[in-house]
Amino acid sequence: MALITLGIGYSALSHLAASSATPNLFNALVAVMPLVGLAFAMAWRSPQRVAMLALWLATCAVLFSMSGWLVAHYNWLFLLQHAGMYALLCGAFGRTLQRGQTPMISRFASIVHGSLSPALIRYTRSATWAWTVYFGSITGLSLLLFWLAPIYIWSAFANLLGIPLLVLMFVGEYAVRWFVLPPADRAGPLDAIRAYRQASSKKPARQP
Repeated sequence: MALITLGIGYSALSHLAASSATPNLFNALVAVMPLVGLAFAMAWRSPQRVAMLALWLATCAVLFSMSGWLVAHYNWLFLLQHAGMYALLCGAFGRTLQRGQTPMISRFASIVHGSLSPALIRYTRSATWAWTVYFGSITGLSLLLFWLAPIYIWSAFANLLGIPLLVLMFVGEYAVRWFVLPPADRAGPLDAIRAYRQASSKKPARQP
C-alpha cells in the first residue's frame, strides 16, 4: 500500500511538472529524481560499490552542470522514463516468446503451481502475448502523443492514466483466466506474491 500511495503521489506530481507552462528547476528535479534514485540503488547493490558510487556522484555532478539544459528539456526525461520503461517490458516479455524460450507468464505460473497443465501452458503463452502487445501499444501511444498532441494531453495519458490502465489490464486478464481455466489452474494475485516470496527466500544448496 505504501508503494501504491507513493506511485500515485509521484504520478500526480509528475503531471503537474510535465504540464507546467513555466519550466523551472523543481520540475526538472521531479523528472530526474527517479533515474538518479534507481542509479543509486544499483550502485549500492553492486559488488564494486565504492567505484559505482563514485561514478554515481560524478554523474550527479554532470547533471548539475547541465541544469540549464535540463530545465529547458525536462519533458524528454519524462518521456524516457515512460516510453522507455514500457519498451523494456515489451522487449522482456516478447523475448520469452521466441522458439526455445519459456513465456514470461509461464515462468510466473510455474512458481505458483509447479508443473503446468496443458491448458495452463496454452493460457500463459497467450497471456504473455497479451502483455507484450499491451506494453508495445502503450509505448507507441506515448511516443505519438508526445510528438503530435499538446504536452498536457501526453502527460495526462502517461502520468494519470498509467496506473488505471495497468489495473484495468490486470483485472481483464484475471477475468479471462477465471472463465477459460479450470479451478485447479486459477491463482489470484496474493497467491502469486506468496509463491514468489517463498521461492525468493529459498537459498540454493551449497555444493559439497
